[in-house]
Amino acid sequence: MNDSEFMRDVLQRIATGPTLSKDLPRDDAFRAMRIVLEGRADEVQAGIFFIALRMKRETDEELAGLLDAINSGIAPQPLAVDHLVCIVDPYDGYLRGSPAAPFLPAVLAACGLRVLTHGVQSMGPKFGASHQSVLAAAGVPALASVQTAAASLESDTCGWAYVSQSILAPELAGLAALRTRIVKRPCLTTIEVAVNAFEPRVGSHMVTGFVHKPYPPVYARIAKEGGFASSIVVRGVEGGVTPSLTQASRYFSSYDGESLELVELDPAELGIEREARAVPLPSQLVSDSVRSVKAPDNPFAHELSQHAATLGMAALGGEVGYTRDSLVYAAAVILHGRGVANSISDAADHARAVLDDGSALGRFSAVKSFQ
Repeated sequence: MNDSEFMRDVLQRIATGPTLSKDLPRDDAFRAMRIVLEGRADEVQAGIFFIALRMKRETDEELAGLLDAINSGIAPQPLAVDHLVCIVDPYDGYLRGSPAAPFLPAVLAACGLRVLTHGVQSMGPKFGASHQSVLAAAGVPALASVQTAAASLESDTCGWAYVSQSILAPELAGLAALRTRIVKRPCLTTIEVAVNAFEPRVGSHMVTGFVHKPYPPVYARIAKEGGFASSIVVRGVEGGVTPSLTQASRYFSSYDGESLELVELDPAELGIEREARAVPLPSQLVSDSVRSVKAPDNPFAHELSQHAATLGMAALGGEVGYTRDSLVYAAAVILHGRGVANSISDAADHARAVLDDGSALGRFSAVKSFQ
């Protein structure tokens, strides 16, 4: 069966309504995704493929097949470190608060971890302030290659890197325009967190966030299928890795992709007491009419990125405030989840110490020598 006939057969199976649609075996999902990634699918059929999967709801086998197809197009980069933590916030960014997580890898690197983050400049459906746009505003553009990223990750004075999806997984990045036209989030939003492009000596560990209750086991399974040795899935603000600063939260960890260990979180136990759940927006960006401009590289995202960069640099410099608390909380969760702290409270103290002594700022600045 040639590619055209195969895609027609796939669509006939998955796009026949909520009760008659059939699930794809893993191998068929893999082949269909490779056809799309390699540009051998009609663009209309490619769009229908992702929409139909979403409408019928993707199975674990389908998600695994799609992820297999993405990772099969990536040549893993060997990494001369034992462990790598891969933190993935939502690619479509932030609209409701000022993101602190772009500065989190530097804090964790100062605490002894090797940390990779990845994303894009702008992605729908939110088109909010992304890691890439915030870091660029702070004077740290994405690294130019996986080799450069490997060097920064291996460096004892840096230990972290941000890589754009266009470098990490160029085939997947090539679908950005199609995803914008689809409008709604396709399954790619779920599986791109498990893109695995580096090979440390012992293992990689995926960290991501969720809002909706069904997602922790989904992410745990995807992490395992993607070759990660473990996963940490945090109930975070806007689906990111930073828990609410005002409410109880939780995170789940998994080492086998199936069993989940639940850890309850309370910001007050870490000495965090705030009135807003996340770093507040600046007053000029609070209006819904301003935030509703959801288009690539919109003025809202640009201004919020500039604001977040200013706050992030101040927090790395030791300034007390919402951004510092967000960094301390998220770092504490990840340090505890990786088993490098006896308690979340001890982990929070470690994060505060590297912010106060300037080592987190030093790690952040060190990455510039690899650009």
